[in-house]
Amino acid sequence: MSGTATSTSIDVRLPEWLNKCLRESSPRSEAEDDRRQNDASLICRAFEFAYQLHKGQTRKSGEPYICHPVAVAGLLRDLGGSPAMIAAGFLHDVVEDTDVTIEEIEELFGAEVRCLVEGVTKLSKFNFKSKTESQAENFRRMFLAMAQDIRVIVVKLADRLHNMRTLQYMSEESRRRSAQETRDIFAPLANRLGIWRIKWELEDLAFKYLEPEAFREIQQHVSEKRKAREEKLVKATELLRERLQQAGICCLEISGRPKHLYSIYQKMQRQHKEFHEIYDLAALRIIVQTNEECYRALAIVHDAFRPIPGRFKDYIGLPKPNRYQSLHTGVIGLTGRPLEIQIRTLEMHHIAEYGIAAHWKYKETGGSYTPLTATDEKFTWLRQLLEWQSDLKDAQEYLDSVKDNLFEDDVYVFTPKGDVVSLNPGSTSIDFAYRIHTEVGNHCAGARVNGRMVPLPTRLQNGDIVEIITQKNSHPSLDWLNFVRTSTAKYRIKQWYKRSRREENVTRGRELLEKELGKTGFDNLLKSDAMQTVAEKCNYHSVEDLLAGLGYGEVTLNLVLNRWREVVKSQQPVTTAPLVLPKESATTKSLRDVPHTSSRASDSPIVGVEGLVYHMAGCCTPIPGEAIIGVVTRGRGISIHRQGCHNLDNVECDRLVPVKWNPAAENSSRPHTYPVSIQIEALDRVGVLKDILSRLSDQGINVRHAQVKTAIGQPALMDLGIDIRDRSQLEQVFVQIKKMSDIINIRRVGQSEE
Repeated sequence: MSGTATSTSIDVRLPEWLNKCLRESSPRSEAEDDRRQNDASLICRAFEFAYQLHKGQTRKSGEPYICHPVAVAGLLRDLGGSPAMIAAGFLHDVVEDTDVTIEEIEELFGAEVRCLVEGVTKLSKFNFKSKTESQAENFRRMFLAMAQDIRVIVVKLADRLHNMRTLQYMSEESRRRSAQETRDIFAPLANRLGIWRIKWELEDLAFKYLEPEAFREIQQHVSEKRKAREEKLVKATELLRERLQQAGICCLEISGRPKHLYSIYQKMQRQHKEFHEIYDLAALRIIVQTNEECYRALAIVHDAFRPIPGRFKDYIGLPKPNRYQSLHTGVIGLTGRPLEIQIRTLEMHHIAEYGIAAHWKYKETGGSYTPLTATDEKFTWLRQLLEWQSDLKDAQEYLDSVKDNLFEDDVYVFTPKGDVVSLNPGSTSIDFAYRIHTEVGNHCAGARVNGRMVPLPTRLQNGDIVEIITQKNSHPSLDWLNFVRTSTAKYRIKQWYKRSRREENVTRGRELLEKELGKTGFDNLLKSDAMQTVAEKCNYHSVEDLLAGLGYGEVTLNLVLNRWREVVKSQQPVTTAPLVLPKESATTKSLRDVPHTSSRASDSPIVGVEGLVYHMAGCCTPIPGEAIIGVVTRGRGISIHRQGCHNLDNVECDRLVPVKWNPAAENSSRPHTYPVSIQIEALDRVGVLKDILSRLSDQGINVRHAQVKTAIGQPALMDLGIDIRDRSQLEQVFVQIKKMSDIINIRRVGQSEE
């Protein structure tokens, strides 16, 4: 159906609900509801504004771009969103994709719509060093916006859901990237908000693009078994309905629901089973009127079917953090197969399906609204997320922490007074202490779990009663960072060390860095402009601040080394204070005659490492005439490899340094030589090794070592280490030795040999 408005000719098909709004937004009589008219007017003005701005734009599918905002607004309407949310659904892309500013949005549609639009707008107009940094900053801003108004993430989830529904039109790389981000971030967020209908669909769509073969296989199996499964559920439904009626319980609904595909896949992976070994592919849902009837219905279910031990969960007495409530039980069904049954009230069911959208808490005061924010008790997880997010310097570390803190399977433990505390899986008493209060964590000296003293690293289990023992003189230990699970605890521990032990932290950070980079020239390195650049790349004002941050764990050693490698790659040759890399190991020194540490380009046989310590990789022993590449290592400077060496397969790109042989050094009066290992297979006769060594001596080849292995009736194997100027000389050696009649085979030894 086509819709029309007073000022806009619409050339796309619009849903009926939007056509109705367009009609209701026209001038009405004074007797009619002004509020209703104003709401419809806001929605329609937003639609018309977005329609005009997106006019002429198309999506990858070829359809008009306005179809996407219309779909997002429709999803928000289905979730019970307010007019401001629906308007934000229409406008969520205009700031990013057009020249409209966020100030204009506020002027035309008000501060409430501006807040929602600004929260979901990406930062594509800003420049970032990497996609990871851009993604991290997008999420930082999104969570900050959520803290002000939780509806921001609901608008974003609707946007993401429609994009996932149309993901088939994107490139393969874009599909996988979006699907992975959806699985890691947005599906867990939907779960945290309790919006299961969105969570399930996001997970299934991500599953479709990340494991397409497994998705198609499970989809086919589920389709084939549907008829038989539905017949079994009908029989179980009729039996339970009859039993409930006999007990006088008003059953509002008994229905079966199939489990979504990704949950089946997860169970197969978790239990290491094939599809045919998974029996509970569907669940029965019983909806009654009161909490009391939920427990009475549970007794009837357990009387009608045999319960499975360990499969009962009471989410009514102990709701999930997203306020989900229901009784879950597993029973043996009529066919002898497991059957999952859920029992809840109508209100619980509404919350389970729509989550936070089921109980928007607006406080109307003269037309203004006070939406749910991070201060609400329902969003403790969001407050915890915001407590430490600004403290994490590295974008990847931040993203990893976000993913960790969005896990759905929390552990529920109790204080001695009976209060419930939810923690991440694997949390310890230290995590519990910091969740109670920062000072409790800082002065923690021990813990009792279920009345017994336990080591602090002990993992807490569901239902544990935890009591923290504090002492005035106790303080955090850096060792705690090795086993605490929650980001809140990690952040508080680091903050304590940051404030109270700066000198100690600087010393510790120096020791950690010196251990990796070596003592030689380390003091000069700390004073160099290069290290100052490293500090700034890690968001510190000075090198001392960087060392302090490294000492108390605010920044990881791996991050500092990665930034240092970036500086090394861009370092230009210097004449006054060359950048000194770590000293070489004994193994490295044995690979060549003279340490290559010259700061002059004409002296160094390698171009690209002037002024730096480097060594020839022992795995492939490159020589002039072969393509080479440098790898920045920990503690051994730059390692020079032959291109194609299989040891490079797992090396990060940011550790690679472009290098090449220096022709000036090769043509000098004292050319460098390089160690090469060769293996010769020859007939076992007296004097064969002497003849080989003689030919090498005639060509001026120095032999470092020689080892011969013989066996009766077998050829002799000779392993020789020789010094070679370049590839051309090595080829001449091979030609001369192959001319000997006793030689069966000769080859170069190395993992990259040709």
